[in-house]
This record gives sequence, C-alpha cells and structure tokens, in this order.
Amino acid sequence: MPGIALLEWPAQDLRTAAIDYIQSRQTFGSVGDKPADLTLTIKAWLTMRSRNNYHYSLRLESALGPSEKPPIKSYLVEKETVGSSVRWITASDQTPIAEAVQAALDDLLSQIEADHLLYRNGPS
Repeated sequence: MPGIALLEWPAQDLRTAAIDYIQSRQTFGSVGDKPADLTLTIKAWLTMRSRNNYHYSLRLESALGPSEKPPIKSYLVEKETVGSSVRWITASDQTPIAEAVQAALDDLLSQIEADHLLYRNGPS
C-alpha cells in the first residue's frame, strides 16, 4: 500500500485519553494517574494492517482492584477501526486510532460499571 511505514502512538496519548474519558464518564468518584485505593491497570496493543484500507486493531487487557493487592477482576476488550487507503503522514492515523480508543474505553467502562457491586463490597 502506498504511504509511510511508521506507526506512531505514544503511550502518553492512551494515558491521557483514558484519564480524560474516565473523568468525563464519571464512573469513579475521582480519577488520576497517581496511586489510589482502587487501581485500574491497562495494557494496550495497537496493530495496523492494510487491505484495501488501513485497519487499526486495539486490544486492552485491564485489571481493577485495590492498590497493592491482586485485582478483583480482569477485562479484555478488542476493537477495530478502518482508516484511509493511503497514509502520507502519521497524523492520518489519529482519527481511526482515536475511534478505536473511544470504542474500547466505552466497552471497558460498561463492563466495569456492570460489576460495580464487586468494587463496593469487595471480592466474595
């Protein structure tokens, strides 16, 4: 496929997007990147492949639980978005990556919200 071979996605972009999204969704009383009573750990993998258009796949492996203790529950989210057929600059990746991050965070937070009693009452 024509275009550039480099895919740039700094970890700080995901960290900022996750914190901003979680704050706006108000799932938790407060959100930050410092240690707290409850910690959400997110490991992310972003892959890009080309067919007729570029496809971006985002996998989030997450765990939530009390700080300094094993997590109460783990979550897995995988989302894919489609970009343009040509990449001339890495900025062309921003929109499809942002869409994948938004969809993945929507799914992740929906799962966490469905489990809210686990985090209020602790593990059984």
